[in-house]
This record gives sequence, structure tokens and C-alpha cells, in this order.
Amino acid sequence: MKTKVFLIRHGETEWNKLGKFQGCNDIELSKEGIIQATYLSRNFNGNFDYIYTSPLKRAVQTAEIIAASKQTKPIVVKELREINFGKWEGLTIKEISNNFPKEFYNWRNDKLEAPICGGDLSLKNASIRAKNAINKIVTKHMEKKILIVAHGGIIKAGLIGLFEWDMTMYHKINLGNTSICEIDFDYDLNPTIIKINDTSHIPNNYIIKSYV
Repeated sequence: MKTKVFLIRHGETEWNKLGKFQGCNDIELSKEGIIQATYLSRNFNGNFDYIYTSPLKRAVQTAEIIAASKQTKPIVVKELREINFGKWEGLTIKEISNNFPKEFYNWRNDKLEAPICGGDLSLKNASIRAKNAINKIVTKHMEKKILIVAHGGIIKAGLIGLFEWDMTMYHKINLGNTSICEIDFDYDLNPTIIKINDTSHIPNNYIIKSYV
């Protein structure tokens, strides 16, 4: 029997709407984000064994809304926090590329490390952190269904770590607010992708506004 892991991005925040890098800034869900998390809760309807979350408010709030249907509490894991983007936090992609042109180019194009301007220092470091956190959770709960609520950046970094992709894959994946990435693990922790960026729990006429 496989261990099933659902990597879930938190609901929308006000900074998401503005296209700002949040990183480790502790931003709460917007009203829209709460609605999105409610759709997630209805989707899972308590059908999971464990739920883990990043310690940042936007992830914790999302996880708590999902967990309420099972009358349980999310387990906080600090290693699931978003990538620390250092000086880039609070800026948009355009502002980063204008203010840090050399650093931005290296982040987008370096396949081995993808250095960041401060914080976690590189996507490589973030990918190792995320992979180790996910594998530790899987090892603890073999053959279970596990929800992990975190952030777009650290989830993409985690996928890079799990599947040993080069760092430029980070920029080739979009994850909308409350999107789900479903991964199966065997007993040797070999992962298999089932779904990426699944937002089918959101009504058809609903537009996901943020991928940042």
C-alpha cells in the first residue's frame, strides 16, 4: 500500500493579490483566502489521517479550516515554512528584476544552486530542507493519507528535491492558492507524481488570481 501525500498551498493573502514575495513575512489569509480554504475542507471532508502545516499564519489558518472537519489539530513543522527570500520579500517580480538584475538572473538560470539574495541563500538549500521534512513525515506515517499545508515556493523546492530536478524547474511550475500536489511514496521513499496544481475543488467559474 502506498503512502499518499497531498502538498497544499495556503489560501490567498493580500500580498498574493499584489504579487509580492511573502517569504517568511507572517501574512494572514484574506477573506478570499478563507473562502478558498473552505472549499479545500469540503474537498477532503475529513478523509485523511494526519495534517501538517508550516508555522506561518496563512498556512496554519488554511490547515485549521481543513482540520475542523475531522475535529483534529494540525501538527506544526517549522521546516515547512516558506523560503526566506531575504531582501526580496515585499517586492514584486518586476521590482526584484529591476533592483537586483544580476542576482535575479542567477536565481532564474543557475541549475545547481539558484542563489537567493539573503535568507535561505539558495533554492538548493530550500529544496534539501523541504525534501527532508517531507520524507521525515512520510517515514513516520507509512501507508497513511497525509496532508501538508505549506507555501508555493517551498512546495516547488520540495518537488525539486524529491525528484532531483535542476533548480530551473522552480520557474516552470505554477501553483495557485489552495492547489494540491498529490504524491505517492513506496516503502523505500521513492515518490511518484499523481497530480500537480490541482484546483478542481474550486468552482468552475472561480478564477485563481495568484501564483506568486
